[in-house]
Amino acid sequence: MTVVKKQLVVFDFDWSMADQDTDRWVMEVLAPDLRRKMRDLSDVVQWTDLVAQTLVELHGRGGTREQIIDSLKIMPFHPAMVRAVKKLQAAKSPETTFLCLSNANQVYINTILEARGLTDLFDEIVTNPATWKESGLLEVRRRVDPNGPQHSCQVGCNPNMCKGEELTAYLERKGETFDRMVYIGDGTNDFCPILRFRAQDLVLARSFRGLQERIKKEGDAAGLKPQVKYWGGAWEVEEIFIGLLESGSRVE
Repeated sequence: MTVVKKQLVVFDFDWSMADQDTDRWVMEVLAPDLRRKMRDLSDVVQWTDLVAQTLVELHGRGGTREQIIDSLKIMPFHPAMVRAVKKLQAAKSPETTFLCLSNANQVYINTILEARGLTDLFDEIVTNPATWKESGLLEVRRRVDPNGPQHSCQVGCNPNMCKGEELTAYLERKGETFDRMVYIGDGTNDFCPILRFRAQDLVLARSFRGLQERIKKEGDAAGLKPQVKYWGGAWEVEEIFIGLLESGSRVE
């Protein structure tokens, strides 16, 4: 048994840290017809490109920066999740580093974190770049430029980003060894990074979503090593995080 002195907590964002999907939520609030169009085109246009395309269309019909920001500020985000991460962040033992791996975008995530008082939570936020233009247009781009070298994922990550490769690159940049890593995710593209987790690590997969399905169908064959716990609401994540802080918390 090894005492956990340092741990890395990795969050997906949509439907994992937050209780909604940022890309879809903005259009549901501001332009439901564009949200319908996104659904109709999602099988034929790469998702990040589709989000960018839809934002251009929203801007063209008079959608403003303020409207987008206001819609993000009211997006569901459970108070229990805020409490959970703040408790881990404040604790001295184990020392916790937070990383975000998300297919949303930098503006959406930063806006929501600011609204929830969590701007200093993450060591890094690895996501799609986004910038406000002087005209008020929010320009979103793929993290992996479609015109440049592509990632080499064979597990099924989206073209814009391989979360497994991004996790490995982050760990190499940090140059640190964590006694325990914890992953909180929900989607099918969260399967790749958890394949890089060890037996002493922990996966918190949201129930009845794509990650749970992939774990059950592919986990054994893919050699998935970490412990897996399923959760439905943020209050359950809070319970688990409290457990991680119990005196003498250990891993095998």
